[in-house]
Amino acid sequence: MKNVKKESYSDEFKRSSVKLAIETNQPYSKTAAELGVKTSTLYTWLGKSNNLSNASNIPMQEEIRQLRSEVSKLKIERDILKKAAAYFAKNTR
Repeated sequence: MKNVKKESYSDEFKRSSVKLAIETNQPYSKTAAELGVKTSTLYTWLGKSNNLSNASNIPMQEEIRQLRSEVSKLKIERDILKKAAAYFAKNTR
């Protein structure tokens, strides 16, 4: 069996890697490759980061819930307006 050396990364490197992964619009696997770490390692850091910051995410989660509710209402209003426009367009000929 091979003797596998486990890589050790500083906390600052882990934090900056997580921040980079979250802020960029690229797949986590690409970010991990650019950083020279395994994708699974980056996912582990992301998971730990989420657990540590869940308490501070509560206001954000509430805002997301409210925004989703508003989007749902706006979609319903849009659909009603589409139907009304189609109805009036058909009856004006």
